[in-house]
Amino acid sequence: MRFVDFYFDFSSTNSYFAAFLLPEICARNDARVNWMPAHFAALFRGTSFDVMAMTPRKARYLWRDHARYAERTGLPFRKPSRFPIKTSSALRAVLAAGRTSAPADNHDLRENAQRAISQAFMRAYWERDEDISDRGVLASIASSAGFDGATLMDIADAKPARDELAALTETAVVRGVFGAPTFFVGDEMFWGKDRLDFVEQWLKRPE
Repeated sequence: MRFVDFYFDFSSTNSYFAAFLLPEICARNDARVNWMPAHFAALFRGTSFDVMAMTPRKARYLWRDHARYAERTGLPFRKPSRFPIKTSSALRAVLAAGRTSAPADNHDLRENAQRAISQAFMRAYWERDEDISDRGVLASIASSAGFDGATLMDIADAKPARDELAALTETAVVRGVFGAPTFFVGDEMFWGKDRLDFVEQWLKRPE
């Protein structure tokens, strides 16, 4: 069984698409996803990158391109009214879902839980324009996805989840991650949803 490490953030438009397309690719190729939430706002603070530093012409093009990608994939994307948005609580909730749903050595259950909560948050923000920076909103979304939302957010707010998110973000920096989404198949790194075909090609290579 091969694994794809998936570094993502809920404020990343392209992570939204990847969160639904990557599991399908892995299912076709007998691979599993390691859901790796990373706080890209913190990651970017160590660089000169500014997510909003673009000309209006480029911004108009990118939003139009996302709309075309949504049409192509069938994913019901819409431009949110709050962009970018604070995502640290949502990212920690993904880690909390993994902690509460399965023993550390049960990858299948952990992956299923983290996939469910990640996709639920992605849909809430990128399809329904919900405020995923709000703790109460996150708890409600989590409950709708089958979790105990209040308990999940308590765990997400506690120090172990905060420390784990900081460690994952630092690991991303060490591995050379500079943008979301980023994928690793073994040590091979791929950046961007438009490189998912490369990810699939790599999964087909002999180990």
